[in-house]
Amino acid sequence: MNENEKLIEKFYTSFKNSDPKGMIECYHEEIEFSDPGFPYLKGKRAKAMWAFLCQRKADPNDRSFENISANDKTGSAHWEAKYVFPKTGRHVHNKIDAKFEFKDGKIIKHTDSFDFWNWSGMALGPVGSILGWIPLFQNLVQGEGKKALDEFIAANSEFR
Repeated sequence: MNENEKLIEKFYTSFKNSDPKGMIECYHEEIEFSDPGFPYLKGKRAKAMWAFLCQRKADPNDRSFENISANDKTGSAHWEAKYVFPKTGRHVHNKIDAKFEFKDGKIIKHTDSFDFWNWSGMALGPVGSILGWIPLFQNLVQGEGKKALDEFIAANSEFR
């Protein structure tokens, strides 16, 4: 296993253990993160998003990762998370493919991809199943996530 593969493994092992500090240590100061729920986060906001997600402790068995691969510049992994979506109480099993870029021994770019329509059906029920493919609906859901992240950052000075 090369150093970048070990870095990805540390990142996801920290996530399994609800350890945002361990995850954040893997990120470069200029990190860029994006996924369908939290698009285009940079620096402290990207780091805060993981701390925000880790505040809800999870059973480590509900977070898994596999197929880690990396070279000197790029990497990838597949990971899955099972959780209860807080706003609806609905069970979600999200399957995510991650792409990474590295700089100075850290992750500088992290892009997660998953089926937003499928996720919205699990998280939001029939409304998500019907509207989850519509960009306007996706923007509304992203706006709710941004608002929740902003509130978390406001309450946690280390991310301001």
